[in-house]
Amino acid sequence: MQIYLVGGAVRDQLLGLDVKDRDWVVVGATAEDMLAQGYQQVGRQFPVFLDPQSKEEHALARTETKIGPGYSGFEVHAAPDVTLEQDLLRRDLTINAMAQDRQGQLIDEHAGQADLSAGVLRHISPAFREDPLRILRVARFAARFCQPLLARDFEVARETAQLLCKMVEANEVEALSKERAWQEFERAMGETQPRRFLEVMYQCGALQRLWAPAVQSDDWSELWPRLREVADIVPALSASPEVRFAAIIGVLPAPQAKLLSEQMGAPKRFKQLAELVATHANTVKHSTRQPPPAVLNLLNKMDAFRKPERLDDALLACEAAIRSLPKERQRPQPQREYLLSCYYAASAVTAADMMKLRLEGKALAEEIDTHRKAAIFKVKRTYRWSHFNPQI
Repeated sequence: MQIYLVGGAVRDQLLGLDVKDRDWVVVGATAEDMLAQGYQQVGRQFPVFLDPQSKEEHALARTETKIGPGYSGFEVHAAPDVTLEQDLLRRDLTINAMAQDRQGQLIDEHAGQADLSAGVLRHISPAFREDPLRILRVARFAARFCQPLLARDFEVARETAQLLCKMVEANEVEALSKERAWQEFERAMGETQPRRFLEVMYQCGALQRLWAPAVQSDDWSELWPRLREVADIVPALSASPEVRFAAIIGVLPAPQAKLLSEQMGAPKRFKQLAELVATHANTVKHSTRQPPPAVLNLLNKMDAFRKPERLDDALLACEAAIRSLPKERQRPQPQREYLLSCYYAASAVTAADMMKLRLEGKALAEEIDTHRKAAIFKVKRTYRWSHFNPQI
């Protein structure tokens, strides 16, 4: 039995990045051998076991043969005669197909280390196209390896880019389940630079296919430059996948943003935040010039007093959407700071305070609004307007 460290752990170690998960491949063993040594089997479709001490995943070396459509349409062969080289050959990219033995010796059959040094994402074999999710994975790796710690941004190899296009043209993206596509999209929103994810997806045509019919082909000439800009801006404002998703989807008109969020299978919290941004970003943009009643109306429409924990996320996403407009990126955008100040002042006015006036029902609600408008007026009057240009 030989055990090798494989995949992302080897890749990230060579890149000098933190290794978060360590996966191992076991060659020359059976499931019975693993169980006899105290490993716990956790994989049903694939022979995967947990180490009794480290709890790290150990998988038996295996080959996969495509026999049917979809993610489950593979015949898996795991046996002691499967070699490490055969196991590595089934992987997607050269940079993910390296292994390291217990002595630290690198096994690199597909020049993955050279591609790491060159910053290239390259598929290993034509079998890459057997799983269309790999299109999204390539795009996500481009988004991940776009960071200051690395010497260069990673680019998709020409032959791999051509293969991605062929897969899209063959309608293979449409075979993806909504759930699998969403999981990869959500993960991409948490990567270093989601703009690179969208770029790779757009260049091969996968983004257009996955977002249809919510986004029509005629929409892209105007939409794409704005999408690219907002995706480039939002990482500096928030690391939250929800905020990033809301900023990107929020540049669409509200009905279109709602339709696309539902079509993508986004969770409720993602959808609601994206709809808030799409609906209110333009009003937020002009909020510093609005009178207190209009500001209070905006806060009410954003449900700020019932769901205050969501307000800052919504305003961060709105700021990214606003900055993605022509000429707005470098201008001061004080709307978030101003609206949060207005919210904190207005939220200090509570129903409990007003009930001391022995009011109830409509009269109580009107009195609360009156006091909240007064609180917002005080913020507007005393706000430090000198630190930005209000002509926005």
